[in-house]
Parts: sequence; C-alpha cells; structure tokens
Amino acid sequence: MPSKALLKALTEAGVGSRRRMAEAIKQSKVDVNGITAESFNQPVNVAKDRVSVNGRAVNLKPDDTICLMLNKPGDIVSTVSDEKGRRTVLDILPPRYRKLRLYPVGRLDKDTTGLLLLTNDGDLTYRLTHPRFEHEKEYLVHIRGSLKRNEIQQLEQGVLLEDGMTHPASVETDSSTPPFNYSFTIHEGRKRQVRRMFEKLKHPVLALKRVRIGGLWLGDLKEGEVRRLSAQEIKSLLEN
Repeated sequence: MPSKALLKALTEAGVGSRRRMAEAIKQSKVDVNGITAESFNQPVNVAKDRVSVNGRAVNLKPDDTICLMLNKPGDIVSTVSDEKGRRTVLDILPPRYRKLRLYPVGRLDKDTTGLLLLTNDGDLTYRLTHPRFEHEKEYLVHIRGSLKRNEIQQLEQGVLLEDGMTHPASVETDSSTPPFNYSFTIHEGRKRQVRRMFEKLKHPVLALKRVRIGGLWLGDLKEGEVRRLSAQEIKSLLEN
C-alpha cells in the first residue's frame, strides 16, 4: 500500500479535523512507530506503521467503509462535537453507528435540513467535497414572494460575495413541496452559500433543505432518519 503524508492519513482516518491534527503534530502529541512525528508530510504506511495520538493507537484504515445518508433536522449541528453543548448529528444516529468514527461529508448549517452524508472513509470525503469534482447539490428554498427575472439571471450567472464570485447556479420554480418555492442547484460548497446568495438579492431564506448530491436523492427518508448506502450507490455517487 502506498505511503501517505501523516497529516492526510490522520485526517482521512477520521481521528479529527485537519486543524486539530496539525496542532497535535506541532505539539509533539503524535508518534509514528514510537518516535515523535516532526512533520505534517512525514510518510506513513497506513497498513503497517503504528501511529498514536496522545498515546492512543490510531487505526489509519477502517476495516469496513460505511456511508450513511441522514435527513438532518433543524437545530442540529453538522459536527461530531460542539463546545456550546448543542446536539450534533452523532447524537441522533442509531446507537450502533455512534462509535464508528463517522464524520460528516461537508456541512449543513444548523437551521438547514435535508441530505447529509456521514462516512469513515477519508478518500470518499475528499472526492465528494473537493471543488474540482464538481458534485451538484440541489436545495429547496423558501423565500417570501418571488424572484424577478433579472434576479434569476443574476443567480444563474453568479453573484459577487465577500469571498468572490460564485459559479453559475440553476434556478427553477417549485410549487410541489410547500412551503418551498424554488429549486436551487450549485456545485460549490462555500459556508452558508445559498443563504448568502439570496441575501445578496435582498431575499432572506426562510427555509432551506438539501435534497440531492450528485445522483443521490434524499427521497422519502423521514427527517431524523438514517440509512446506509449500498456499495453501488456509493459508486454511482462518485461517478456523477
């Protein structure tokens, strides 16, 4: 099995966020084969090398790849822990999944509902979140009133936000799932992007729900429920 940079291996193993693992390495809390690691880029063989963080052994490669689809309710944060004591996505998983080192694939903000994936596979997370793979994400949006034609054109062409111009989006009216009145598709993943794009046009988003990632649809999964994706579904998701 080829070597990986230590920081990448730790992050992909779901031990913690990239920032937390970088800090652990800086503070000499990470050992590789009994020797304190000194570099983020130190090569490690995930099949053979013994790695520990704070003295606890780390399994760099899960034996079983798991990917769950969750219909996230509102008032739930898309993290595995929260310093403010708020309920996280792990808190609402069935007990059999809570200790499997699952991490959200990207995030939905606290008030946004809908399709969220959780997995223990770092490569899968990377493939689904890195911008260069351009996986579409479709949302249902509820705003007060209607968009004007020129506002739809602005959203479709891109909106200038404080972190730069957004990529073109797709906007469709949708009256089939009240209270939502628009379907909105993007392939970026900036923080609170959909809400910020609509706010830029003076249309605050009243409700937001993600219903699709690539070719994977939320379907009739009820809010708060979870189901495990099949190997074929994961393959199809990555091919879109």
